[in-house]
Amino acid sequence: MSAAETGGPGSKPNSGRRHFLIGIGVIAGGVAAGQLLRPYLVGGSEAAPKEFKPHAFVRIGADDRVTVIIGKSEMGQGVYIGLPMILAEELDVNPQRLAVEIAGIDPAFNHPFMPAQFTGGSMSVMTTYEALRRVGATARRMIVQAAATEWGVPAAELRTEDGVVFAPDGRSATYGKFVEAASALPVPAKESVALKNRADFRYIGKPQRRLDSRIKVNGAAQFGIDVDLPNMLVAVVARPPQFGATVRSFDASQAKAVRGVVDVKQVPSGVAVIAEHTWAAIKGREALRVEWQDGPGATLSTESLRAERRALLARTGLLAKNQGDAIAALGEARRKIDVEYELPYLAHACMEPLNAVAWVKNERCEMWMGTQGQSQDAQLVAAALGIPPANVQINTTFLGGGFGRRASGTSDFAVEAAHVAKGLSRPVKVVWTREDDTRGGYYRPFGLNRVQAAIGADGLPIAYFHRNVSKPVLANTALGSQMIPKDGLDPSTMEGSVDMPYAIPNLRAEVHNTKETVPSLWWRSVGHSGNGFVINSVIDELANLAGQDPYRYRRALLAGKPRHLAVLDKAAGAASWGKLLPKGHFHGIALQESFNSIVAQVAEVSVSGKQVRVHRVTCAIDCGLAVNPDQVVAQMQSGIVYGLSAALTGEITIEAGAAVQSNFDTYPVLRLTETPAIDVHIVDSDGPLGGVGEPGTPPIAPAVCNAIHAATGQRIRRLPISASLA
Repeated sequence: MSAAETGGPGSKPNSGRRHFLIGIGVIAGGVAAGQLLRPYLVGGSEAAPKEFKPHAFVRIGADDRVTVIIGKSEMGQGVYIGLPMILAEELDVNPQRLAVEIAGIDPAFNHPFMPAQFTGGSMSVMTTYEALRRVGATARRMIVQAAATEWGVPAAELRTEDGVVFAPDGRSATYGKFVEAASALPVPAKESVALKNRADFRYIGKPQRRLDSRIKVNGAAQFGIDVDLPNMLVAVVARPPQFGATVRSFDASQAKAVRGVVDVKQVPSGVAVIAEHTWAAIKGREALRVEWQDGPGATLSTESLRAERRALLARTGLLAKNQGDAIAALGEARRKIDVEYELPYLAHACMEPLNAVAWVKNERCEMWMGTQGQSQDAQLVAAALGIPPANVQINTTFLGGGFGRRASGTSDFAVEAAHVAKGLSRPVKVVWTREDDTRGGYYRPFGLNRVQAAIGADGLPIAYFHRNVSKPVLANTALGSQMIPKDGLDPSTMEGSVDMPYAIPNLRAEVHNTKETVPSLWWRSVGHSGNGFVINSVIDELANLAGQDPYRYRRALLAGKPRHLAVLDKAAGAASWGKLLPKGHFHGIALQESFNSIVAQVAEVSVSGKQVRVHRVTCAIDCGLAVNPDQVVAQMQSGIVYGLSAALTGEITIEAGAAVQSNFDTYPVLRLTETPAIDVHIVDSDGPLGGVGEPGTPPIAPAVCNAIHAATGQRIRRLPISASLA
């Protein structure tokens, strides 16, 4: 949201729109079942009379209403249909009849790999699939047992279909009839509850309409930016213009003179201007006079950072992998390349800028916001306020995009809102404008990569040496202490490179960690977004060096990997690789495995002067079992558009310690008229469940750049493409 998008002088945010009061609404069958039906408080809610609640994930009412409680944040990836489908399959209820409720903070919804409620890493389905199936199967078994007892027939003789129990003698009743009796039964041990065979699935694997589509289209859905509590204040924060700068002093007199401004206060992140509405807060900030103290990043620039990285490229780094003897093989090779690849800082560019509502009173804090990390937010907000974590309640709204930005290791926007609200008697919404968001840091790191690779007599690779210089991202997250070893090697920096699927006998990977003050954070697909570009570009370079077709070259390197070959072949075949294209059109191909999913893409591209047009992208994915095929397709399309925006024009540059870009005019995203046709093909397999929110992004940049080389002979080794073709 830009300052120009707030409605003008005297306007109140969300004027004429629905008000978001206490609690979170319920989604039922794709329709809001009332403005605010049921608050879900910290620690979960108690089952009401005549409700059956065998687990925190599900509640069945005597009125036959089945409510699935979701502990994952919905930011467009489709968890409000994908996760209910899994439970509904074993419960034997049509997913379209389910109600969905947003969970509060509850250990029952913790990520299985860490003691926290968290959404990220394309793991929502992967990490809850088994549990949700067991919950559904357990609830169904208990309902059936209750029916069997009441009817005096063996449970084995009963069957269920779409929330109805059927007896052999023709009797039938809905689940609601048995909720009281089922509630009195002991919960069976999980190992005693049988799960369906895949062949018997009624819903999983079949397209299902999203339950939240209608309310998102008609405006009923509640995003953080929509929250409007009674008597709520709005604040914006003047943050340092340079990374690492701090407040030396400020003069609030002119800001307080702005009509509607209530208060001006310093907080750890800057100076907050608090007002009755957004416009007054923004105008007050414009009138505020702040003197800043330069920090260590005051002289930083993209050029100085590039020079630092290039110097490190010449030095031995932390060893990430050493397979065979790449250095010796390179020394002996006759045909080899020595190339440098550059990746810029990238902003997350969420469609909904950062925001959070905080209400601090009586040693408690209640918050409303779109977040990817509820548990961490509560802990860090509590620490900032000096109160117990149990006294912090997080009401999770819909997220207008996350991509990792709403999962920063510092919970920066949540903690900031708590600081602003402290000492006020009213709730306050802290709003980041689009400019605040774009220039506020936490970018995908700026990386420089050196790759030396060699081919043998048959043209296939015999050595690959990859040295990466960038700022680690896990160090800025709660996972840093758990996943970064003592040597400082961030595993996310080289993911996708050290474990590439291509068969290369001698492989060495090294890392240099930089420490500049520009904040870095995971960005959609994390290390794969950069490493996928480097790897798939280099593979094309080697194919060109060998005089071989890039698709067939990859096939040779994937021998013995049938799943990868199937995906590669599907994408190439569906794109008609090797067949005649329209005049001036060329193909490029790439394949990347990430988050347990294998994705291949073929880009059809034309180049006119310095203008690149992507006409069509053909995508194939093997994600194991596709729970909701429609959502898999949608996420592949989303990932391609997101990655293509970054590949073509995405770049944050630094001058005098500050980001240059500020809004979509200087940090453009793909427009509808620029978006290619996208064909998605799901390759079914018995492989493990894979993610779909992120794996669609890594292959698109190299596929397009490989097509540009086919069209022009120019190899793109620096992103964005617009910078290389300038």
